Amino acid sequence: MGAQKTTPQPSPKKRSTSITLQHLFDLDSKSNLSGNNVTGKRTSFELENEEVLALISYTTFTYTFTDPLESPSQQDLKRLKLIQLLSIVKTSKTPLHSQILPPLFSMLSANLFRPLPPPCTASVVCVLPDDEDLAATLTAAWPHLQIVYDILLRVIMNTDAKALKDSVDRCFIMNLLNLFQTEDPRERESLKNVFHRIYLKFTFYRSFMRKAMNDVFLDYIFETDRHSGIGELLEIWGSIINGFTVPLKEEHKLFLMRVLIPLHKPKGVQVYHRQLAYCVSQFVQKEPGLGGVVVRGILRYWPVTNCQKEVLLIGELEELVENMEPEQYRMLALPLCTQITKCFNSWNSQVAERALYVWNNEQFVKMASQVTEEVFPVIVEGMERNLKWHWSKSVKQLTENVKVMLEEMEPSFYNQCLLRLQSRESVARQEEKKREEKWGKIEMAAAGKQFLQPPHYVCVSN
Repeated sequence: MGAQKTTPQPSPKKRSTSITLQHLFDLDSKSNLSGNNVTGKRTSFELENEEVLALISYTTFTYTFTDPLESPSQQDLKRLKLIQLLSIVKTSKTPLHSQILPPLFSMLSANLFRPLPPPCTASVVCVLPDDEDLAATLTAAWPHLQIVYDILLRVIMNTDAKALKDSVDRCFIMNLLNLFQTEDPRERESLKNVFHRIYLKFTFYRSFMRKAMNDVFLDYIFETDRHSGIGELLEIWGSIINGFTVPLKEEHKLFLMRVLIPLHKPKGVQVYHRQLAYCVSQFVQKEPGLGGVVVRGILRYWPVTNCQKEVLLIGELEELVENMEPEQYRMLALPLCTQITKCFNSWNSQVAERALYVWNNEQFVKMASQVTEEVFPVIVEGMERNLKWHWSKSVKQLTENVKVMLEEMEPSFYNQCLLRLQSRESVARQEEKKREEKWGKIEMAAAGKQFLQPPHYVCVSN
């Protein structure tokens, strides 16, 4: 309750003037005015709390927006009540009273924590990652949920973490984390903001929240292969990794090796690859020595038939080469150039062109130039194969450009590699010819034996 002003009392000193009837009336009126002010202030405070509690009570009732028996006017009225409650939370100069928080969070839980509809076919999202919003199932109750998320975010921002500890407990956090499986991108965006704000403010929950998110990632990689909120969770992790201090803790390095690198494996990586690549690059920028671990991990999970995924991984490898330490070039040049050569030999023109564009990167060329004796034979063979057999004119033109650049880099060694390749091809042609001759002789011998052999008759008795 607010502080009450005491009614000013008349002075006890006796005055020389006589007390008139008018003077008594004046004293009585002043006393009444002061008393009315105290009662008014007390009542306004109580009314404000009563208004908030009434709004919370009314908005606790939820609507599905799919039941035809629900009244649209009642739905609109609840939305107005939620907007009114949000306005009170926003404009309040002081944090909400501790007695208001339990019913408020009960209302928030009743609206947010609900059973989610079954997911749509995951393959649609994997094939069309850019049109995820079109394939997603939008939440019908979003007109209410949007305001509820805004109220929750405002309460977390404006209230001390210790005061919210009883309401925002581990169970509440896990329920929020489960909501990331919703297919509505609008709700996932709001969840990301709320979850990230909780991580920043509730420092005593950070370890628990990191472990809970890791469990979601591992379940997605090795069990379900289906989750709509991996991208949003990785965005939260990108901010977390950005705040890591150097040298990195062993716990954080294990997260990179056991969670982030295996996240390149699922077939739906196109949906969240941008956020994943950012997290991985943050690790390599903080400790460039981790670049070799990341490159080998990506090569281990390289796709066989997913061309879109190949294009994304080629771009990620190119970025990693730019952030790696030059000391690692000699160790990683051969596996990287071998994979890039396989890619520009691909019959898919997009994959082949993206792999050939890698040679415009100065750091990649610098890496290859340090171990020309190892990588040039592989690259030259791939170049010649493209020029002879590839169906795409643009791929052949790009291959010719790269060939000119490599010839200028090491003209004599390039010619040596070309001669060795021609020699190997000549030997292979001779062996193929001998093999065909042997098979021809075998076929002739088999035919002659079949011609000279007398026919066999089988007698069948009745």
